[in-house]
Amino acid sequence: MKEVITHNIEVIQESKDFQVDITLLEEQNGVTIYNINFTSKTTFTPQTVTFKWKIPAVNIKGVWKPTTDFAKRIMDDWELDHMESRISVDSPVISLFGHDDNNVITFACSDAINTKKLNALYREEDNCIYCHISFFTERHHSISNYNAQLRIDQSDQSFSESLKNVGKWWESFENLTPVTVPDLAKVPVYSTWYQFHQKLNIETLIEECKIASDLGYELIIIDDGWQTKDENRGYDYTGDWYPERIPKMKHFVSKIHATGMKLALWYSVPFCGKKSEAYKKFKGKFLTEEHRWAPVFDPRYPEVREYLINLYVNALNMWRIDGFKLDFIDEFKVYPSTKLTKENGRDYSSVNLAVDRLMTDIISSLHAINQEVVIEFRQKYTGPAMRKYGNMFRAFDCPGDSLMNRVRITDIKMICGDTAVHSDMFTYHKEEPLEIKALQLVNILFGVPQLSVLLQEATSEELSMIHFYTHYWRNHSQIFLKGNFIPQKPLANYPILKSSLNDHTIIGVFDNYIVDFNEITNKIDIINGQLVTKIVLNSDKNYGAYHCTTYDCTGKITHECNLMILIGVVQIKAPVCGLIRLEKNTGS
Repeated sequence: MKEVITHNIEVIQESKDFQVDITLLEEQNGVTIYNINFTSKTTFTPQTVTFKWKIPAVNIKGVWKPTTDFAKRIMDDWELDHMESRISVDSPVISLFGHDDNNVITFACSDAINTKKLNALYREEDNCIYCHISFFTERHHSISNYNAQLRIDQSDQSFSESLKNVGKWWESFENLTPVTVPDLAKVPVYSTWYQFHQKLNIETLIEECKIASDLGYELIIIDDGWQTKDENRGYDYTGDWYPERIPKMKHFVSKIHATGMKLALWYSVPFCGKKSEAYKKFKGKFLTEEHRWAPVFDPRYPEVREYLINLYVNALNMWRIDGFKLDFIDEFKVYPSTKLTKENGRDYSSVNLAVDRLMTDIISSLHAINQEVVIEFRQKYTGPAMRKYGNMFRAFDCPGDSLMNRVRITDIKMICGDTAVHSDMFTYHKEEPLEIKALQLVNILFGVPQLSVLLQEATSEELSMIHFYTHYWRNHSQIFLKGNFIPQKPLANYPILKSSLNDHTIIGVFDNYIVDFNEITNKIDIINGQLVTKIVLNSDKNYGAYHCTTYDCTGKITHECNLMILIGVVQIKAPVCGLIRLEKNTGS
């Protein structure tokens, strides 16, 4: 057992076959960084090593983890469901926030590739929080050494700012350098999935693209179904990727391009269905054949990686597509039957390292053809390692759930830097009232909008609503994507979101809260993302006179007036899912 004085970090080691050292690297401005090193005179099979320390449970309201969705409460130490992080699942970071949304402690690891478990748990015996990070929590191949850094931030600032700084810290490591983000990754997207599933119709899709383009959408993702006529929602035929349903794919792509839209294709990367020709070819080269959906390719075989890379290279070359939705990357993992050895043609023993090699080779091969190619990954594979290969991170599937969509966008956005964060595709029942349909769209504006709505059957009012907010997003995309983003009240599911850039602030209000007004910008837009028809602002200063314009969810002006924002409270009447625009009277 070893201890480091600064945090009294306890090292719990199951095996004595290797030495574990933790040393202080730097400490400044409330941030401490430690170096962790495992060594041995010979190769060793690493066993679980846990680093544990405690802090007093003072002013702690909740615990933020990358994909806990609504579950941001404090957990007790007898709750043993720890968060797992590896290359394609989550991110090695946890943040504890106070009742004022400020950071209490945020800790993160520089190794975003290998599997580990993290948690921060309340112990009732001493009313302290016990933080821990455990390395090598799954079976692992033999190694000769291991090195990583542990970053602990106890600075007094917004928890979201602490998380943003962790994202920047990850970027500083050469093996986590993010891929560049092309403009096409930052445009509104039409997805086929929720409206069509596998029942794709070429002519219908072309007509949909014509309407979507007029509404401000620039990219269509053709999801599952293009490669097969099977409509059973399964993966029996994955692996070959012939365009069975769209045999003249190049011609189809050109037709889509003629509508003004670009096109990306969906691939379930790891799956090789038992009814495919690829299954026969690669028999014996799977991580498992017992997966509930389909056998999983083993990327530790160079011929498997070459096959997968060539699928995407050929699609880009032959069909002139513009991008890929590469799905289910998280299913590349160690299964009970997976042998962790370098033998029988495998040039890697580690699954995680082989995934890193596969994805690195995919993006470099595609960039050799088209530097602007877009790659979409879906939560949970939206961690710092995945930023090396993907430039679009999408919220995990939550059809019809505007609240969950907003929460997931926010959670991804705080730690992924400049990588474009996309909403899950918004969709709704056609009989929903217009304003409630609008809830689906206004809740996702702080990410890049994706929709999956059958536009040919939409009403004119519905199209006006989509057009208004999509173009509002396009006109202010720099604020949404590059502004100073501040989410509020994580335990209440971020009912207030704010982003500011230059002289313009956009505030989203998604529940009936009083908004603390402390804006120094001359332009303030307030999105009323709720069903009540008022926004209440509270100010501690005299800000003076503003011209106020309100819009309904289709963009029609409903009211104009001048108002004063002084010390105290002001209430502004606003349509359901409408917009308030305040412009400072600079002469006041």
